[in-house]
Amino acid sequence: MTVSRRAVLGGSLAVAVGGAVPATSAAAGRPSPGRLVNLSHLDFLGDTVTPPATPGHSTYGSGPLGVLWTYADRRADGSYARIGGGPYDAATDTYGQGAFNTDDIARAAVVYLRHYKAFRDAHSRKAAYGLLRGLTYLQTTTGPFAGNVVLWMQPDGTLNPSAEPVELPDPSDSGPSYWLARTVWALGESYAVFRRVDPRFAAFLKARLELALRALERQVLVRYGQWNVVDGRRVPAWLIVAGADATSEAVLGLSAYVRAGGSAAARVALRRFAEAVAAMGAGGVREWPFRALLPWGESISNWHAWGAQMPSALAAASAVLGDRSLLRPALGDTAGFTPLLMTAGGPDNGWLPAPVDRTQIAYGVDARLQGLLSVGAVAGRPGLRQVAAFVAAWYFGANRAGEPMYDATTGRTYDGISGDGVVNRNSGAESTIHGLFSMLALDASLARLARRLGAGQLARTGLELVEAESAQLAGGASVVTPPSAWTGESQWSGGAFVSLPAGSSASWEVPAAAQARLVLPVVDLLPARDAGRSTWTGAGRRLGVVDHGAGGAQGVSAAPGALLPITLAQPLPAGARAVAATSSGEAVRVDALLLLPLISSLRLGDGQLLASVDAHSRSVPVAGRGIAYSYDASGVLRSRRRVTGRVAVVAGGFTVVLD
Repeated sequence: MTVSRRAVLGGSLAVAVGGAVPATSAAAGRPSPGRLVNLSHLDFLGDTVTPPATPGHSTYGSGPLGVLWTYADRRADGSYARIGGGPYDAATDTYGQGAFNTDDIARAAVVYLRHYKAFRDAHSRKAAYGLLRGLTYLQTTTGPFAGNVVLWMQPDGTLNPSAEPVELPDPSDSGPSYWLARTVWALGESYAVFRRVDPRFAAFLKARLELALRALERQVLVRYGQWNVVDGRRVPAWLIVAGADATSEAVLGLSAYVRAGGSAAARVALRRFAEAVAAMGAGGVREWPFRALLPWGESISNWHAWGAQMPSALAAASAVLGDRSLLRPALGDTAGFTPLLMTAGGPDNGWLPAPVDRTQIAYGVDARLQGLLSVGAVAGRPGLRQVAAFVAAWYFGANRAGEPMYDATTGRTYDGISGDGVVNRNSGAESTIHGLFSMLALDASLARLARRLGAGQLARTGLELVEAESAQLAGGASVVTPPSAWTGESQWSGGAFVSLPAGSSASWEVPAAAQARLVLPVVDLLPARDAGRSTWTGAGRRLGVVDHGAGGAQGVSAAPGALLPITLAQPLPAGARAVAATSSGEAVRVDALLLLPLISSLRLGDGQLLASVDAHSRSVPVAGRGIAYSYDASGVLRSRRRVTGRVAVVAGGFTVVLD
C-alpha cells in the first residue's frame, strides 16, 4: 500500500472531495527556526468524517473521526488535489478503493505521536487522538474477523471491505494483513504516550491492541515453531502475511507497548515475531544478499526497500527483551548490506535479485535511515549514525535527480524518483509520512551533515549490472523472452535470459575497472542434479564453476528453481574487459552478471563512504582531506586517522571519511 493522510483538528482544512487545494501553511505545523519538521502538508491531507452506523465498528467517544486522504496530485499551477485510490465515480462520490485507508491513518498517527513526544506540541497530540479514533473505527470488533481491520473508507465514511482492484485478503478484514500490522504499530506507540496524558483513552487503546493481538495469535502465531521450505531454505511460517516487512512494523508497536507495561501475551508475541524476523537474515560479506534481512518469506531471491524496517524492529525488540542475539542479523543488514546498497546506486526499490527496480521512494529511504540509527544506538555503533547521514542526504539532493525530495517550507516529500532520474512531484500520504519520520529522526548535527552531503557533488563506484542478453552467443546459445519477467517470486532482469545448452558459450564485454571485482552470475538454480554446469573465465584465467542443479526443494515458493547471484571463486582482475561462460548441461540459464568492486565507494561533496567485500584489509587512495573512520563488518571502530592520501578499509567492513 502507498498511502497516508492527516488527522484533522477541528475540521479546519476541509475541502470539496477531489478538489484542488492551494498549499497550506498551518501555523501549528510550521517549523521553528532551524527545525526541519513541518507538519503543514500532513495537516493538509487530513480531514474529518462522520460515518454511518456500521455493525461491528465503533470507536472511543463521539464526534467526527480523523482520517487522511491517500494521495495528493500536483496540478499545473503548483496546487495539490487530495484524492483517493482507484477510479472516482462523481455520481456516487466514491472511489474504486476509497478515500482514506488504514495504512496511512495508522502511520500518520505515529508521526504525530513522535512529534508530540519530541516537542510536546498540542496540535500533534490532538491530531493523533483524532486519527486513532478513526483507526479504531476501522477495526472489526465482533464476529469471526474480530481484531482485524477494514482497509478502505469512502469520503462519506462508508467502509469498503472489498476494493477494486482487489486487495488480499478480500474482504480486507478477513485475515492478517499489512494494515493489521500497522494498526498494532500505531496502537502500541499510542498507548505508550497516552497512558500518561489520558489514561482512559489509553485503556481503550490497550483493549483494541489486545483485540488485534488475539487475531494475530489465532491467525499467525498458531504456526509458531513451524517452518516452510522455500527453494531449499527453511523460513519461519509465523510471519504476518509471510512478510518480515509487515511483521517488523507490528514488532515496532509491540516493543513500545511492552516497554510501557503491556501484557504478558504481548511480550510472548513480541519475542516470537522478533525471532521470525531475525531468521530472515541471509547471505554473507561476499554472497548475495550481503547479509540483508529479506522481507518476504516466500522468496529467497527478492529484497525490496519499501517497508524493510526489519533492523529497526530487531533493535527495538532487543532493547525491550534484553536479547542481544537479535542485534546480530540487524548489524549484518545495517553495517553490511546498507553501505553496499548506497554505493551501488542508493536506496533502490528492488533487488529481485538483480537491481532491476531503480525507483527510489521515501518509504525505502526512511527504512534504511531508521535501521541505521536505531541499531547504532542500541548496539553502541556510532559508525552507523555516520552512514545514516549519507542515506538522509537523499532528501537534500544526493539522488539521481540531483534535487531535494523534501521541502521544509511546506512539509512535502515528493512521491519518488524514477530509475532515470525523473522526480514524481505528487506528494501523497505515504511519502509525506515517511519523509517526516526521517526528519523527526535527525537531530541538529546529523541534519546539518546530511544537508551538507546532499548539496555536494555525487560520484559512485559500485555494483554494475550486465544483462545476459548482451552477450556474443555461440554453439546454440539463445536469448529467451518468457511471457512475463515476473516469475512469481523474483524477476528476470531486462525481461529475458540466455539459455546455454551443453557445448554452447557466451561472452560479454564489460567495462574495465581500476580494481578487481567479484563476478556474480545471476542464474536459475534448479533442484535437478542433471541441470548442468557453467564454467566461467576472464582475463585468461578460470574464475569459477556454477552448478545449476544445486537448488533446493521448491516448497511454498511460487516457482521451481530460484534466480540467485552466485559469487565466483576468483575475482575478475583489474583492467579485464571480458567474461565468458561455457555450458555442460541442458538447463543452464543466465539472467545477468553482477560486477562488484572489492572496495565500492560513494562520494558526496567532501564526504566519502567505502564498503568492502574484500577478504583482506586494504589501504586505498582517496582524494580530499578529513578524518577516516574505519569499521569492521559488525560496525566496530578499528581506526581513526587523518586522511593523508590513503585510508584503511577493514576486510568486509566500511570506512567513512568526513571533513
